[in-house]
Amino acid sequence: MTAPNDASNDSAPSTQLTTTGSQPQPRIEVSVLLYSDDYTTRDAVRAAVGRRPAKDIEVVRWHECATADAVISSVDHERFDILVLDGEAAKVGGLGLARQLKNEIFNCPPIVVLTGRPQDSWLAAWSQADLAVPHPLDPIALTSAITTLARSGVPAA
Repeated sequence: MTAPNDASNDSAPSTQLTTTGSQPQPRIEVSVLLYSDDYTTRDAVRAAVGRRPAKDIEVVRWHECATADAVISSVDHERFDILVLDGEAAKVGGLGLARQLKNEIFNCPPIVVLTGRPQDSWLAAWSQADLAVPHPLDPIALTSAITTLARSGVPAA
């Protein structure tokens, strides 16, 4: 038996463990459509989620919309992994828009709705949204919602 093939070679196992342990984990890249008529709400959402809401998730693109028509057009013509819709938006709220998108868009991306208060969770259920985060926005809850949907593997449009 020669030294390189000897199973008792101390340096080989530690090198293997180091190499195996240092392999990068797969990264999930997501594009997010963000709808609110209020630019301060859009800014708050982007600041709360950030570029990397988790170690394995990176938001590679934010697409902001201030009107419901812009959301519908964007979802029809582009691919998004997650939609974040403000339920408190004026004229057309994100809850009604979520229900419309879920019923009209084939393979609609998962939707997070921002509700006016925690008691509005029944409206989020009615809207067929995947998750709801109440105002005032909690960065931890919002980040958790985005990471949950990014990891869920729900097919996007």
